[in-house]
Amino acid sequence: MKPIIEVKNISKEYRRGAQKEQYLSLRDQVFKSFNPSRKKETFMALEDISFEVYPGDSLAIIGKNGAGKSTLLKILSRITPPTKGEIILRGRLASLLEVGTGFHPELTGRENVFLNGSILGLGRAEINRQFDAIVDFSGVGPFLDTPLKHYSSGMQLRLAFAVAAHLEPEILVIDEVLAVGDSAFQQKCIEKMTEVSKSGRTILFVSHNMQAVRNLCETGILLENGIMSQKGKIDDIISSYHNDLIKSESVTRLDNIESRKGKGHLIFQKILIPNQINKPGEKIKLGLQLKTIVPGLYQNLDFGVAIKDFLNNTLIHVSNKYISYEIDHQNDSDIYWFEIENDLKSGNYSLTLFIRASDEIEDWISDKIFIEIGEGNSYGYSNTDEIQGMIQPGFNFYLNYHGK
Repeated sequence: MKPIIEVKNISKEYRRGAQKEQYLSLRDQVFKSFNPSRKKETFMALEDISFEVYPGDSLAIIGKNGAGKSTLLKILSRITPPTKGEIILRGRLASLLEVGTGFHPELTGRENVFLNGSILGLGRAEINRQFDAIVDFSGVGPFLDTPLKHYSSGMQLRLAFAVAAHLEPEILVIDEVLAVGDSAFQQKCIEKMTEVSKSGRTILFVSHNMQAVRNLCETGILLENGIMSQKGKIDDIISSYHNDLIKSESVTRLDNIESRKGKGHLIFQKILIPNQINKPGEKIKLGLQLKTIVPGLYQNLDFGVAIKDFLNNTLIHVSNKYISYEIDHQNDSDIYWFEIENDLKSGNYSLTLFIRASDEIEDWISDKIFIEIGEGNSYGYSNTDEIQGMIQPGFNFYLNYHGK
């Protein structure tokens, strides 16, 4: 059986600071030829990438931000050409890379469905056969004859995914764009992609949601700084990805992190973690220092800390509100401490931090701080290898218990 996708020694080079070429008059062109601009620095977004995907495979492409995932998908989708190398596709490919990709804002939802079908090479009869299913899945039926420019980003996403999934391309390419949708729709999409995969079609999937990746894909590739560092079973790829995160992204200074949410008037400045490695049963201590960006009175603050596994499951969530501890922020030199009971088993975990003032999120940081729970325990377990699940609680066991 021939692979449905062959990627052969793909490289992509970009110029830093490169801008889209503007229209130049003849005079401008002549002037530019005698006054060449300074040579811009280049960098390799992808370098010598090779792999094969067979019909019916679901392949995850995993890596940190800037690793080259989206660039690779754009090359596969023929949106941008490679600088070097070759790609062979043996089937129709539909891609969902950005909200609105392939849609025309002035056309209605109905017209865009037929436009996308035409781009995939389908006839009107083939599109009509799937039309009702597309509308039903997307849930935009009441707005079907409304121009797309009046759709919200969520509505555009639902329609775009419905079109890509139901028009039966042999290859379906999905980027992190699904993060735009609500959790119920994300789950609906994952179920549909599973159905698509079982029907024998091929899926390439990029996501930071490792639970979704694991549920959908059996194999994956790991990208690091534009280089494919590993290809193999999805569990091995996820493990390598997490180990890389632990080594490179654990931070104590927080005010320089760019990917955060919230109003940003009051933000996290530092996190203090006295013990980088805690044993199961030992309390986890976290100190949080704030930084005032916009001077003001910040009263009745709500601090939140969530500890998550690398499948993005929240295992512990604590807040000063849970114990009715009211805080007014007075001084940026103050440090607010959490002391958290720890029944986690050994492994690596990520932290999500948020601060809310007057019921509005001021700052939210996720997947940038990591802690490790080491081997051993404080409860006298003699066989920790047998523990199932993520929690390692203290407990007792009795024969003929009578309440004594």
